[in-house]
Order: sequence, then C-alpha cells, then structure tokens
Amino acid sequence: MKLSSLLTADRILLDMRSAEHWEAIIELVDHLVEIGRVSPGSRADVLEAMREREDQVSTGIGSGVAIPHILSDELDEVEVVFGRSVEGIDFESLDNAPVHFVVLFIVPRSQYSLHLQTLAAIAKTFANRAMRRSLAGAQSREEILEILAGKETEPTPMRDSGEEKMPVPESPENPDETPRS
Repeated sequence: MKLSSLLTADRILLDMRSAEHWEAIIELVDHLVEIGRVSPGSRADVLEAMREREDQVSTGIGSGVAIPHILSDELDEVEVVFGRSVEGIDFESLDNAPVHFVVLFIVPRSQYSLHLQTLAAIAKTFANRAMRRSLAGAQSREEILEILAGKETEPTPMRDSGEEKMPVPESPENPDETPRS
C-alpha cells in the first residue's frame, strides 16, 4: 500500500502553522474536519484518542518525521492527512530533532490489520532521505502526490525562492535508515 493511494491534494498542508506537538495534531484533525473527512461531532473523540496515544509515547519517529495514528469507532474508512512544516515542529521526537513531515491517520477499529499495514507503509515511504529531500523541495500539493506515487525518481532540487530552505533531516548513522516507530 502506498501513501499516495490514501492521499488527495485536499489532504495536504504545504506549510503547517503549528510549532508544537499537540498544536500540530489539532491543526491536522481540524483540516480533516474542514474538508469533510471527519465529522465535527467526531472531532473531540478523535482528539481525545490522539491525546491518549501521544501520552503513551510521541509518534515523532525521528529523521524529521511524525506519524500520529489511532484506531477509531467514529470512521468507516481510513483517513489520512499530510502536513509539511518548513520551520519544524517540536514533536518530542525520539531523536529530539524538529519534525518537518507529519502524516496523521485514523483507521476504523474494525480494520486493525490495515492500521499496521498503513503504519508500515508510511514508515517505509519516509525511510529514504532522497524522498524526504524531494518532499522538502516540492512546490505544490500535486508535486507531493507525484513524489509519493513514485513518479519522480530523482530528488527535487531546492528552488531559490528567496526564502530560507527547509533542512532535510537524516538519520545520524545511516542516511537511508528507516525511522523507528
């Protein structure tokens, strides 16, 4: 399963506003509510479940990546939202590095095996430093979808927009090492 099969352009935030862990989760859940993927009535339950999950251990897995995820009785299908932060988010990650890529997903409780498959697919996608570099340089939601779909094989060069470039986090020992979940 590819992450790109779960995402659409409206489920991508190119530049998250949040600077902290919990604010980022709220921002992403609220985006799912705004686009009609999570009902306003389910918002509080989803956030409560996310809080309980994050209280166990941060889902900041290292290398600038976080994968907040829950099982939910509130949904009938998997919901995913991707957020990118140029500034970086203090996500209390395992490696204490700022998070630049957040993939939040919610899986129906009745589909537990799909939850594990989705988590593994997302972790695998972000294990590759070249993939993270390409995503950091992407200029549009559509370009992010293309990168995630594997249509782009070479890293996207950082474009000179006059703004500060986003750093591309890497694992300290091995640049292509899989972040730990």
